[in-house]
Amino acid sequence: MAERRKPHFVIITGLSGAGKNQALRCLEDLGFFCVDNLPTSLLITFAQLCHHSSTPIEKIALGIDIRERVFLDKLLDTLTRLKNSGYIYQILYLEASNKVLIRRFSETRRRHPLGDGDSILENLEVEKKRLAPIKRKADFIIDTTNLNVHELKESLIKNFLVPPDNVKMMINIISFGYKFGLPEYADLIFDVRFLPNPYYIRKLRSLSGRAKAVRSFVLKEKITRDFLTKLYTLLDFLMPYYRREGKAYLTVALGCTGGKHRSVVLSSELKKHFARDRDAVVRLEHRDIKKE
Repeated sequence: MAERRKPHFVIITGLSGAGKNQALRCLEDLGFFCVDNLPTSLLITFAQLCHHSSTPIEKIALGIDIRERVFLDKLLDTLTRLKNSGYIYQILYLEASNKVLIRRFSETRRRHPLGDGDSILENLEVEKKRLAPIKRKADFIIDTTNLNVHELKESLIKNFLVPPDNVKMMINIISFGYKFGLPEYADLIFDVRFLPNPYYIRKLRSLSGRAKAVRSFVLKEKITRDFLTKLYTLLDFLMPYYRREGKAYLTVALGCTGGKHRSVVLSSELKKHFARDRDAVVRLEHRDIKKE
C-alpha cells in the first residue's frame, strides 16, 4: 500500500488589513482546508493529525498574523521543524500601502490588533518591524493596495497556488417548485412553467420526472427541445467568464409549479450536458420531488 502523501501547507501572513481573511476564503474555494490563527506551538501536532486523518487532507492554508504575539517569534523555528518532518510549505505575505490600510480600518471600524494605545499608523509600523523576518522568508509577496477580491483570487490561482487547469468548478443543479419558494443562494433561476404540464395527464400525475413516461412526455415537445438548446448555448457562453472571475461554485435552479415533473426532467438533462465538462464537478438535487 502506497504511503499517503503529506499535506502541502500555505502560510498566509502579513499586515493587518492587507487581505488575509479574503485570501483564506479564496483558498477555501480552491479546495484548501483553511484554519485562521492557529497557535504556532500547535502546528506540528496539527500537521500530524491532518496527515493521519481518515479523510485525506492534501492542501492546508493557515492564517497567522500579529495576533499570535509570543508564538509569532517562534514561527520560523516551527516551520523549520515542519520542513524537517517532511512537510512542504510556502509563505504568502500580504501587504498594502499605509494609506489604504488606514482607510480599510476606518471603513470597517475595526481596531488594529496591537490595541488602542497608539494610532493605527504607529501600530502598522510596529507590526512591519515584527513581521520583517517572516517577510524576508516569504515565497510570495502580494501587494493588495490596488486589488479587489476577484483580482486577489486570480493572482492566487495564476501565480503559484493552483494551476487554472486543475481548478474544477462545482456546479449545483436544483429542481424546485415555485409553490414551495425559491431556492436560496441560486445564481441562475429558470422558470419552466411555460412547458406542457404532465400533471394534467391522469396517468402521469402520480409519477415524477424520473419516470420514463414523464420524461418522454416533456422531452417530445418541440418547445422543450428548443428551450434546452438555447439554455445550453447560454450556459456554455457564460461558463468561461465565470471561471475567469475565479467562481468556484455555480448553482443553477429550474422551477416548475410543484417541483415534481418538468423541472425534474430538465434539470436531469442539464446535468447530462454539464457532465461533459471535465473541468466541473456536477451535483443534482430534486428539492421538492417528494412534496405534495
